[in-house]
Amino acid sequence: MTCSFTYDLVVSWDAELSALTERIAGPLFTRPEPRQSFADLVRALLADVPRKNSWQLADHVGHRKAYRLEWLLNGAKWDADTLRDEVRTYVVEHLGRPDGVLIADDTQAIKKGDKSVGVAPQYCGASGQVENCQVMPMLTYASAVGHAFINRRLYLPERWADEAGRRKEAGVPEQVGFRTKPHQVIDMLTEELAAGTPFRYFAADSGYGRDPGLRAFCHEQEIAYVMAVPVDLPLIAVRGGGEPLGHVLDRLLACGTPALWERRSCADGTKGRRFYDWAAVAVSVKDQLPAPGLAHTVLIRRSISDPGEMEFFLAHAPTGTAVTELINAAGMRWKIEENNEQGKDLLGLTQYQVRKWTPWHRHVTTAMLAPAFLAVTRARLPDDTAADATAACAIDQPNDWGKDHPPREKTS
Repeated sequence: MTCSFTYDLVVSWDAELSALTERIAGPLFTRPEPRQSFADLVRALLADVPRKNSWQLADHVGHRKAYRLEWLLNGAKWDADTLRDEVRTYVVEHLGRPDGVLIADDTQAIKKGDKSVGVAPQYCGASGQVENCQVMPMLTYASAVGHAFINRRLYLPERWADEAGRRKEAGVPEQVGFRTKPHQVIDMLTEELAAGTPFRYFAADSGYGRDPGLRAFCHEQEIAYVMAVPVDLPLIAVRGGGEPLGHVLDRLLACGTPALWERRSCADGTKGRRFYDWAAVAVSVKDQLPAPGLAHTVLIRRSISDPGEMEFFLAHAPTGTAVTELINAAGMRWKIEENNEQGKDLLGLTQYQVRKWTPWHRHVTTAMLAPAFLAVTRARLPDDTAADATAACAIDQPNDWGKDHPPREKTS
């Protein structure tokens, strides 16, 4: 990307941020004090503050104490879901495309003690082990011009859902019950469908792809998806009966035909294009029919440096969809990992000091607006060519690979 940064350009960003926070704060608050505190909080989250807790954020924006920011999150009257809707509207307005992708993943906030709402010993992806943490299923919107969070949930473990005293102390609403993380993603997808969010595919990792309820919801709603799935995904065998997905791989490898694999890039990484070897097989999922006019395809992604390292994706897409399009959708999944990493490391997504249900939703939703502003600002940069990266998957490869839906596996 080439861009000439000028004083006027940087000043225009400041004016755009002020206009954005003023517009959003209008329907949120009835008094000017919380409007100003909201604008200050967003501006501070975007700033180079070492640790983005209330005291350091307040100090950055010139507050003598942290009271105003703490009151905004804990005491003021406003609706975090209304802010969530404003974030979505802003992202879709500037980044929305008919071929957009909705991406689900969860991130974690490691905490001490047991008072923070939803905190419990749970698997933490950041450390790869069980930690005392909160788990946050998130939803990112991604298109060729940018990506940003548009929805969020706080996972409430069963031990929390069943303890009335603990729920009351943390301010959990009575109507909020236990929902698995895949069910929380279903809830968010339902909200995006109701809001008219434009997207062509839904993507997620195997933690969600393995869930038959989430897949069934997508079939019922005719949502095309490309989700990572485990090797034991139950399929219908070619000769009838059931078999795990791994048996398909075994037969492909037994064929030993190099033409089964195509080398493709599905996304950009920190070191450039991410190339893998790919194979595609049309399959039938056991006890789950696709939506009318759509079909299931398994994509197998093999590492170039370590051919034994493979990942499986189940695609649910219109019959005849090119395999390259499905690979592109699979590659978009990394966008939410970027949002999670940048949100936690740079924008204060999990650096909050609040413990209760409502303040948590207020902080996290406000922290979603910060990366949304950055994504929109980046998309507006002059001579920005980065957006073309996701559309260039088929470099140095035949352009018609997978033009027709892949044939079903044949018996040897």
